[in-house]
Amino acid sequence: MHARPDDIRHLHTLGPHGTNLEAASHEWLRLRGIEDGTVTLHSSIESALEAVPDDGAHAITACAVYPDLHTLVFGNLHRLHMVDSFLLPTHNMVLASNGTATPATVASHPAPRGLVARALAPAHAHVREVLSNSQAAIECAEGRADACITTIVAARERGLRVLRDFGPVPMVFTVHQVLAVDTDALAAGADALATDALAAGAALAGAAR
Repeated sequence: MHARPDDIRHLHTLGPHGTNLEAASHEWLRLRGIEDGTVTLHSSIESALEAVPDDGAHAITACAVYPDLHTLVFGNLHRLHMVDSFLLPTHNMVLASNGTATPATVASHPAPRGLVARALAPAHAHVREVLSNSQAAIECAEGRADACITTIVAARERGLRVLRDFGPVPMVFTVHQVLAVDTDALAAGADALATDALAAGAALAGAAR
């Protein structure tokens, strides 16, 4: 099967509510005029892929800085097809706390954890890695971290105190349609290409004699 982006009606991406990927998914549907589209949130992009059917109506929204996106893509070439990319600013990224101005522990998704050192230098804080920016806000609000790197949306939703606002970050988001591929047909196509290449090589060798 060939990728058919016009068939996409349901996007799956990283949650909980308040992530940049959630906002990007809704924007993609809006830009394409898909009024009956849905956005489903998962604990990780990897778990989203496990839950999505291969019918072409579903797709994964990821972003250029998502950790191990290359592994996800190349490990799933048989069913994951990148069909679009677009540039969109994130929500304002912030360092927020549950009260303290000098946090010792900061929850952060791996992608923006570099903001911790930037915000707290020269002081040092232990970084507790979590699965999303919104999850970082939850960890902070529930007392498992003193502060977090999160979005302004998630910080406000959890009643956190913003210590530093880094502003929006221009980001490339990617859309990957989940569509099963006939692996036998792919293998046959690869064999045919190899045969053609060998034949062309033989013809060139003969002409050079």
